[in-house]
Amino acid sequence: MKITPNLKQRTKGFVIVLVMIMCAVSLIILSGVLYRTSTVSLLNLRNTQLSVLNNAAEAATEKVYAKMAWDFQYYGPNQVSSNLTAYRTYVPTTSDNSFWSRIQFSDANGNVNSTYVSFLTNYTGPLPTQYPNQFATTSPIYRIVSNASMSNSLTPGVIGTAQQDVLLAEVPVSTYAIFYNGVLEFSDCATMVVNGRVHSNSYMCVGAGSGDTLTFGSPVTSCGTMSAPARGGINIWTANDPSTWLTTFSGGYSTNVASVNLAMTMTNTHSIIDIPPPTESPMSVQGQARLYNQAQVVIIVTNGPTASANPTVLVTLQTAYNDQNPGSDTAKTTAILTNVTDTYLDTNSIMKVPFLSLTNTFYDQRQGETNYVAQIDVAQYNNWLTTNSAALGKFSSSPATILYIADQRAAMSTSRQAAVRLVNATQIPSNTLNGNNNGFSVATQNPIYIQGNYNTTVAGVSGNTTAMGSTTNGASVPSAILADAITMLSPNWVDNKSSLAYNSVLRTDPSGTMTVNAALVTGAIPSTGTDANSFSGGVQNLTRFLEDWSSANLVMNTSIINLFNSQIATKQFQMPGAYYNPPKRYWAFDTTFYSRQPPGMPYALVPIRFNWKTPAPATVTSN
Repeated sequence: MKITPNLKQRTKGFVIVLVMIMCAVSLIILSGVLYRTSTVSLLNLRNTQLSVLNNAAEAATEKVYAKMAWDFQYYGPNQVSSNLTAYRTYVPTTSDNSFWSRIQFSDANGNVNSTYVSFLTNYTGPLPTQYPNQFATTSPIYRIVSNASMSNSLTPGVIGTAQQDVLLAEVPVSTYAIFYNGVLEFSDCATMVVNGRVHSNSYMCVGAGSGDTLTFGSPVTSCGTMSAPARGGINIWTANDPSTWLTTFSGGYSTNVASVNLAMTMTNTHSIIDIPPPTESPMSVQGQARLYNQAQVVIIVTNGPTASANPTVLVTLQTAYNDQNPGSDTAKTTAILTNVTDTYLDTNSIMKVPFLSLTNTFYDQRQGETNYVAQIDVAQYNNWLTTNSAALGKFSSSPATILYIADQRAAMSTSRQAAVRLVNATQIPSNTLNGNNNGFSVATQNPIYIQGNYNTTVAGVSGNTTAMGSTTNGASVPSAILADAITMLSPNWVDNKSSLAYNSVLRTDPSGTMTVNAALVTGAIPSTGTDANSFSGGVQNLTRFLEDWSSANLVMNTSIINLFNSQIATKQFQMPGAYYNPPKRYWAFDTTFYSRQPPGMPYALVPIRFNWKTPAPATVTSN
């Protein structure tokens, strides 16, 4: 029997199978697409969450950095090192923003609600390129690390990280050619070329005198404005028109920059040269900044116990132990010398100090006052350090790099003041120990007078005067003088002619060249107006003069630093012709201060984000 197949029914069955196959394939494709879409979406979510958590971790490190930088700039490095435990509790909280309730912070060591903060190392060297020609000295680097995760997350296990290495740079202010904590004035400046950074924590007044020029070879920064207003009765510039200033800024200038804080109480910077109150700890923030506590040799001169008695002198020898400053020495060598005469200072058996003389007086025509003078013969002091038995015993392993002296003799009338004078100082103590030239600085709360050449003979080489008269400093001793005011007296100054007319033929007329190689930290009397009787004198007259220097040269290899207003020598500057005529000044920034610092130099405190990265979670050793 012949059977005829039903082709129509078979075709329908094939189509159904084919549709089912295609549906299955489509489902597989759809499943793949949905899976891929889900995976990409999850990856995008994880990536977004990682970015959020990295930012959260960075916020934690920034919170620590902000507090650390504040403590450093206002209280100094010791405040930071003592606050490490407190910093570790710093994380963003809901009191900052409700968002932080979703974030869990840890210190990468498993400790929650904590940030890793630890000392890493000390650094000495140049600062990053945004701080050209600035150098840090023995400055701590701290590492800050945070890990952050999100609670109730759709993508658990995502951890954000951030790591900052922070340099708390201690920048000696002597690495600035000129640094003013207040108004910086060059107004009516004689021709001057400044190669080195210049900074003012206030506004700046530039402008050279008629026929003169003022040139800056390095960057100039001011926390205020830059202009050339009338000063000293002179008005040859248009205040806000640089084309009239006779001033060239080869390194450019910036205004309204952030202030540079120093390692001291910025509301009373004169305190660094003042005698501290008896209740102040030498290791307090303020105590550590004082030169009185940093000095190894301290000499205090006071009146005798009765009106007719000779002065009393307190001599203290102190040295540093266990990273404490010398003022913390619990085994100080002290001597109280009473009824002192100059002969007694050289012959007494308690402690001979033959380098000190207390019988000199002279008249300061700017101040209109006769000075009591505590005079230091620097050559004799240098010899005393190496021959006096008390000094040899105290400073055998820690050199006496700073001499602090204060003359506190009360004036017998309002026409007298106490002062310090340095003489015979062509060769100053180098304080060499273990091959290191540690230098020598003098600090006083009094006005100080420098008579004759200072630090012009290379230490240890008798008769070598390669630095004298040269603006390339050949002297090998880093040195600073820190005082209420600094006056230059020529080598030919004579005390008993000091009250005569400054340009009288009966009075010594300086001639030749005087050279001073030292950083100068001193006070100014600010301008109070625009006329000739209310001018500060400008940078060029920050160091004062009392003689007719018309035929003389003054060479200074230095860093000029004005941190405070003078509090003892407070008479206003007068234009030349009143009590002095200026020398021809040859001024140079001593670039050796980049690599070696004078003892006792104040430090600018500059917090810097030194290094940043996103490390692996749970690690604090990523370099």
